[in-house]
Amino acid sequence: MTDPVRCQWCGDDPLYVAYHDDEWGVPSRDDAHLFEMLLLEGAQAGLAWITILRKREGYRRALHGFDVERIARFTEADQLRLREDAGIVRNRLKIASSVRNARAWLALVEERGSFAAYLWDFVDGRPVQNRFRSMSELPAATPLSDAISKDLKKRGFNFVGSTIMYAYLQSVGVVNDHVVDCHRYRAVAELGDV
Repeated sequence: MTDPVRCQWCGDDPLYVAYHDDEWGVPSRDDAHLFEMLLLEGAQAGLAWITILRKREGYRRALHGFDVERIARFTEADQLRLREDAGIVRNRLKIASSVRNARAWLALVEERGSFAAYLWDFVDGRPVQNRFRSMSELPAATPLSDAISKDLKKRGFNFVGSTIMYAYLQSVGVVNDHVVDCHRYRAVAELGDV
């Protein structure tokens, strides 16, 4: 029995394959998931995504299940504790960014009602359905990720540059960047039709 065709980036690591097959590109409107992915994408900056996937459970433990209100209250002592935690990326700036982004997130949610409403407004509520045939066609950033990045920075977020935001949009299904011959392309595209 042959494996289904997948996007090349996931290789054959079981953790990567599971993420690709079950999560990547699936349209998410769940604020808890959107927050988790925003922090993880920021932590990934300069690293391989598989590194973050392997540390995801460490992040869930260290950040109390990505509890945004709790993270927003983290003190310098909490951040110091996190810098000693081998279960996460112990970069001082990335840890501080998690706290800063939690605070900015709460302010945005207070204004807009939910982060999902804010995010999906950029695409009129419908995922962008790209039709790339090879990974070499996928952009690192787009005018959409530029616009979201710029707006989030204005609102006090950091580690939200356009390239990070494009990866985020792919991960949470605002854009469907499965290549067209990938076994997940059609299934993910159909989720966007809902």
